[in-house]
Amino acid sequence: MSQEMVVAIGREALTLTMLVSGPMLMFGLVIGVVISIFQAVTQINEMTITFVPKIVAVASALLLFLPWMINLIVDFTHRMFAIIPTLH
Repeated sequence: MSQEMVVAIGREALTLTMLVSGPMLMFGLVIGVVISIFQAVTQINEMTITFVPKIVAVASALLLFLPWMINLIVDFTHRMFAIIPTLH
């Protein structure tokens, strides 16, 4: 196993991690910004008001993107198992 192959596998794993976590993080970010703007406009300074909408947004993003995420992870796993015989 060459260094280039290790770096390529590591890069692909990091890219996969960002792709899988991206939708949930973006949904949480957007909801957080919207609620922060709402709190600034209405001058409601309650810190706990952001948690429930963020949890709902992240859970809905997970449900919405779960089939796509599973396909990405399964494809990556198949590729990793396929290269095992070539390692020495």
